[in-house]
Amino acid sequence: MNARSSAMAVVPLLTRLLIAPLFLVSAIRSLGAVAGTAGYLGRLGLPMPEVMAWIVIVVEISGAIMLIVGWKTRFAAWMLAAFVVVATLLAHRFWALDPAQYVNQLNHFLKNLAVLGGLLLLAAHGPGRLAFDRR
Repeated sequence: MNARSSAMAVVPLLTRLLIAPLFLVSAIRSLGAVAGTAGYLGRLGLPMPEVMAWIVIVVEISGAIMLIVGWKTRFAAWMLAAFVVVATLLAHRFWALDPAQYVNQLNHFLKNLAVLGGLLLLAAHGPGRLAFDRR
């Protein structure tokens, strides 16, 4: 295996491993505070916030694990991409906030765009060779 071939195998793996913790850590934190997560989702205007909190946790945990192991990676990437779009538009509306929150929420919005870009690349190109999808 030459250097280019090695990079082509390792880079998608690293991409999956670098994106997944964002969702996994968030979900684990939400597991420890489901009522708080539901309250936050309710303040964002989501219906049935207690149910939505559990949906968020399941989507984040399952999507993160699927990315880590490279199983149904394209599906996981599309699922998490949709999740990021919804979360970004609901929770990081920097354009509608007071100046004190503007910069922080703009940074979160831009970070989410970057994560979305990585997820779209995974959705388009797949998990690479080092994944269960390739076995």
